[in-house]
Amino acid sequence: MKKLSFLFVLAILAASPFALAQAAYPQFEARDDSRLPAVSGRGKLLLNAAVTASGSGSERQTAVEDSIDYLDNGVIRIGVNLNLGGSITYLADAKMKENIVNSWDWGRQIQQSYYSGPVPYQNPAPDWKGLGWNPIQSGDFYRNRSKILAHTNNGKILYVKTVPMHWPLNNVPGECTMETWIELDASAAKISCRLNNARPDKTFYGARSQELPAIYTIGTLWKLMTYTGADPFSNGEIERIKKVRDGAPFPWEGFRATENWAALVNDKDWGLGVFTPGTAAYIGGFNGKENNGGVKDDPCGYIAPLHNEILDHNIVYDYSYTLVLGSLSDIRAYALQHKPDGRPDFRFAKDRQHWTLVHTTDAGFPIKEKWHVLLEKNDPQLIGPPGVWKAADAPKLFVRASGRSKKTTAQIYWKRFGDKYFSVKQCMDFELIADGAPHTYEIHLAASPEYNGTIMQLRFDPVTDGVAGEFIDVEYIGWKKPE
Repeated sequence: MKKLSFLFVLAILAASPFALAQAAYPQFEARDDSRLPAVSGRGKLLLNAAVTASGSGSERQTAVEDSIDYLDNGVIRIGVNLNLGGSITYLADAKMKENIVNSWDWGRQIQQSYYSGPVPYQNPAPDWKGLGWNPIQSGDFYRNRSKILAHTNNGKILYVKTVPMHWPLNNVPGECTMETWIELDASAAKISCRLNNARPDKTFYGARSQELPAIYTIGTLWKLMTYTGADPFSNGEIERIKKVRDGAPFPWEGFRATENWAALVNDKDWGLGVFTPGTAAYIGGFNGKENNGGVKDDPCGYIAPLHNEILDHNIVYDYSYTLVLGSLSDIRAYALQHKPDGRPDFRFAKDRQHWTLVHTTDAGFPIKEKWHVLLEKNDPQLIGPPGVWKAADAPKLFVRASGRSKKTTAQIYWKRFGDKYFSVKQCMDFELIADGAPHTYEIHLAASPEYNGTIMQLRFDPVTDGVAGEFIDVEYIGWKKPE
């Protein structure tokens, strides 16, 4: 990497999350609340590439003694490195045994990685001050390893519990633990992850995009493939996601995986897919010389499913994903077989359901039976996660909520396929009864001529402007009347 490009990267990393998102993704403006992530592992790869280019990469190649524990069902073989926090460092066809996971440094592998404020966090390496709070499963930039607290493997389920390290810091364990459960099903590895936060800093930090998880593959899996169209699961044409910013140093592209999967494959369209039901925002690409490089080499492919999330100081945050090893057609067939009902169906009994906040805050974690959102600032907004559903399949939206406010008008916004922004043309008002009692609101979205085609996202504005002491408690937002 040329020195000029490296300096450009450092400038981006030092920027605020909004500026960073705009620099990396100029198609997503600050007002586009579905914007893609501010970091998502990109800096780790770019700095490593720059270190290699500067001739000091030998330190980054220091061998790490592997202690791998495997699950093998005769179809696929998966392994976690107990010397690297239990991150996944091995995945292969059980017969061919060619590992497809890239481990050039400790910021790669297949692993848990999370982001939150403040930015910068503590005393980071200067090149990483733009990342903020960033515990990862394998280890840190200075090659201090994460620690395993617990590990079991009964031949069916492999489990690890980890104290992670902060990637930008020198030997600073995360104020949290990470848990991972792995189970095999034919050519699929079903993986569940949990973050148990215990930060002493109780500040409410805004949502950041999270890699769920970060996935790095060997360089011979170089074609990033998915379906991005408006008619998912209808056998539409698969496309290759290519780098579109010519001359930019950043190798990743943000895209909408409307069938909730993406894959990195070789010349014969064989490789690794990741499937995450209900998750349409992805990022990925290829670094280095295409179709070149193995487990310990710099060239690599990258994929991460994304959600914007608020990570409270005490949150218990769960997510799951499935890795599918096979042909491109096999990977897509798995997604079709397990396709979700994409219609909105958000129940806020235990968590935020991937919703985030603009111009307001909430009561924090834990969430018990309802999501308590403060309405004390102007233009408070509740932003839903990106999704995919047909307007005709969800003509009505039901909102179950209670609260206190002198305002009597609430609004629901929606984005259609291809929209960058929420628009006042795609908005419907409804009467808010904020008398403290629970009410179920039935909003007939199909009555609007602008509610048509493929819908991608919702926004709920309970009031236009807030007053101190006012709030709303949201129990449900979805396409069917709550029971």
